[in-house]
Amino acid sequence: MTVDLFIPCFVDQIYPETGMNVLKILRKAGVDVHYNPDQTCCGQMAYNSGFWDEAKNLGDKFLKDFPNDRPVVGPSASCTGFIKTSYQSLFHNTSNHLEYKRLTKNIFELTDFLVNQLGVIDLGASFPHKVTFHDSCAGLREYGLKTEARMLLSMVKGLELVEMEDRHVCCGFGGTFSIKNESISIAMTEQKVHNALNTDAEYIVSTDLSCLMHQQSFINRYKLPIKTIHIADVLASGW
Repeated sequence: MTVDLFIPCFVDQIYPETGMNVLKILRKAGVDVHYNPDQTCCGQMAYNSGFWDEAKNLGDKFLKDFPNDRPVVGPSASCTGFIKTSYQSLFHNTSNHLEYKRLTKNIFELTDFLVNQLGVIDLGASFPHKVTFHDSCAGLREYGLKTEARMLLSMVKGLELVEMEDRHVCCGFGGTFSIKNESISIAMTEQKVHNALNTDAEYIVSTDLSCLMHQQSFINRYKLPIKTIHIADVLASGW
């Protein structure tokens, strides 16, 4: 099987090591990986801010960047979930109708692809730490992820997963929500991080780096004894 690797723009710019770990994981899972270096933003930020024309322009390019009828895999439930659910609003009954239908059928978040498409749950990873898991709003409510990440984490040697209180509650990021509603966003992040601290976990793990970036900024500001890490970085550890 050959898959197309989708690396969201903020992963490419801020967390490139996570993108490289996704490549490493997919190859370990036995698939050939094609990466188009011309890919850019999927248009989610513009869309969620009400700039639908700009989002459509980015979406047009995204469809051209992934023209093949094969799986497209990315390390972001937020971006892949947006494409699956919102490209219909941009491209239904347009000249790109067939292209968007093809893409939304073929695009997958990493843990979903590993568990439900490849049947892979054990990558031979080792991560001897206590962690807690953050269910992102996009992953849980938009994409529909529930057990996939936990199945993969359960097979990581040395890893102890402890669930935090209110694990399904939003962390306060929400893209531009954190900018437009700063005080509310910070209060939500404070609650999320302190729930994680109460588990005595060393790391907060998630499928979404956008959420983790937001939480890590709060952790850094108050010098709290916990870190954030994307699940791809956990799954690529120890081998």
